[in-house]
Amino acid sequence: MSGSTFGKNIKITTWGESHGEALGVVIDGFPAGMELCGEDIQKFLDRRKPGTSSATTSRKEDDKVEILSGVFEGKTTGTPISLLVRNTNQHSGDYSDIASYYRPGHADYTFDEKYGFRDYRGGGRSSGRETIGRVAAGAICMKLLSEMGVDVMAYTKSIGPIEADMAKFERNSIYESPSAMPDREADKKAMDYIMKCREEQDSVGGVIECRINGVPAGIGDPVFDKLDAALSLAVMSVGAVKAIEIGDGVLVSGRKGSENNDSFAIDDSTGKVVKKTNHAGGILGGISDGSEIVLRAHVKPTPSIARSQSTVNKDNENIEINIHGRHDPVVVPRAVVVVEAMCAITVLDQMISNMSSRSDYIKQFYLQK
Repeated sequence: MSGSTFGKNIKITTWGESHGEALGVVIDGFPAGMELCGEDIQKFLDRRKPGTSSATTSRKEDDKVEILSGVFEGKTTGTPISLLVRNTNQHSGDYSDIASYYRPGHADYTFDEKYGFRDYRGGGRSSGRETIGRVAAGAICMKLLSEMGVDVMAYTKSIGPIEADMAKFERNSIYESPSAMPDREADKKAMDYIMKCREEQDSVGGVIECRINGVPAGIGDPVFDKLDAALSLAVMSVGAVKAIEIGDGVLVSGRKGSENNDSFAIDDSTGKVVKKTNHAGGILGGISDGSEIVLRAHVKPTPSIARSQSTVNKDNENIEINIHGRHDPVVVPRAVVVVEAMCAITVLDQMISNMSSRSDYIKQFYLQK
């Protein structure tokens, strides 16, 4: 299987299956000299681990990270960083029935068509547990970005018809509420809606919004490596994500140019170029413009639901199924940190590329020594 490696300067390769011995990631190209310990990574993994609320699967996993290489005396060495998280609570028997049929909304059929074989225990590589490696790598990138004044923050914008009110925005609510919403009132409504869907043996989707502040103007490239294209690739590679918006997204298709253009001005306090509005979401021509980068990911409902569904089996027979096991009624809250991680990896990767975009940058680096 190809396609498990992502990145240009900082390359991450995730490995492992949902019901294998362990999962993890190898991060190649991360610079030496940054202080790093397990807790720097663990606090992000704790945000995506299962069994933390009534909105998640009942599967209990500690998701404790082990740093196997790339760190010495508390600092990154510049060599590949290898991270491992062991699976400890697999119930592979829950999936024995599905070996003979294809679950609606899952990758069962497409895996069989591509490889002629699949790991049916929890979806194997197509399981949401694959994102453990992404989050672990993103945590490391997030730390370096924060040391450069770049803040990456994602949260649940909506779950089903329930949307967070940005006028009631509270950052701590993202980390304390089970829905990962920044609006505590909306969180309660969303949880009620999730429980209603669960009682109806159904699931629900939602929208994750990510806001990135502190990225200087000039990051990204104008053709195939556009910053918005790179962010879209990164976030769309997350299994449950079905659509991406940058800035005002789909709303721009119904506007006039005079309504959608962001006017430039000089900030009197700094003397720098700023925009009066941010319909573009912080990216123009594939390059950051120095304003807040805004991205939204639309996440589908969890495909594993308990109510009866129609499908086919490997004998080409039409059958009715009821999926059993431990499944999230909504994946949005746990996917928030995954989107955050993929955005952090992408932004840091492109910021490193930008260091060689101008001759004066290169001369400045080497002549200052």
